[in-house]
Amino acid sequence: MSVRPIKRVVQSKPTIEGAGVKLRRAFGFGNTSEFDPFLLLDDFRNESPDDYLAGFPWHPHRGIETITYVLAGTVAHGDSLGNRGSMGAGDVQWMTAGRGILHQEMPQGDAHGRMHGFQLWANLPSALKMSEPRYQDVVSTDIPDVTDDDGTRVRVICGTFWGKTGPVDGVAADPRYLDVSVPPGQRKRLAVESSRHAFAYVFGGSGTFRDASQPLGVLTEPVDGTDAVRRDETGNRSLVLFDSGDEVVVQAGDEGIRFLLVSGKPIEEPVAWYGPIVMNTEEQLRQAYAELRDGTFIKPR
Repeated sequence: MSVRPIKRVVQSKPTIEGAGVKLRRAFGFGNTSEFDPFLLLDDFRNESPDDYLAGFPWHPHRGIETITYVLAGTVAHGDSLGNRGSMGAGDVQWMTAGRGILHQEMPQGDAHGRMHGFQLWANLPSALKMSEPRYQDVVSTDIPDVTDDDGTRVRVICGTFWGKTGPVDGVAADPRYLDVSVPPGQRKRLAVESSRHAFAYVFGGSGTFRDASQPLGVLTEPVDGTDAVRRDETGNRSLVLFDSGDEVVVQAGDEGIRFLLVSGKPIEEPVAWYGPIVMNTEEQLRQAYAELRDGTFIKPR
């Protein structure tokens, strides 16, 4: 087995999306080739309803898949196909936008006003850019939850891991999407196929991700009001991008560590991207926005 070295560690950045939702962006827009087939990861985590209640009103998507994973609170959603629903804590929605869809997502906090979730964008290959849109709504109880002998717990949202297969299927990027919790002080090896790009996003506890030689701590979110970034053994809201190899090693700190571990097979196609629409050429992108303007963006089934 070859341990994946750490290529880069970055802090997620504050940004505002939708109608004024305050969130943190781990990566997205610009050149995302190192994350291929993934395009964007947002962490929407708030305890103040004023920071998220405006939500994400009606907006289009084409050429991608969006994956929403809710940890606290609820997200009400609707779309141009007539689908309506609500996601609660632990639920997942995997939306294949395909040739085009209009939808909205409106967050609601829990009884304490807390809202937490993630949205990941996965690219579609050119052959599927104009496929029919579809949803996969998954409730928390349908997601396999596996605990190893040392107490390491993994929720298998998509892909196969430790003999369990997640409920989301038929996804073009063939991703593996795991929610991993490693107990305090434990050192854990997690297999990742060598043909895949892989990253971890830390959102709880502390720890270090190690390569074959020396440890590399992930970045600490400042708590003293400064913009300084410090490197030590904690990783709240930090993204770890891995280089090639077939396993990831993590050493949990005194509080344990919880992170998303996401991997997928690169598509390796040109990307023409503006806002919520991702195509292969600038001409396709212009056509998509022209159809938005003239009302032909949504195609009949």
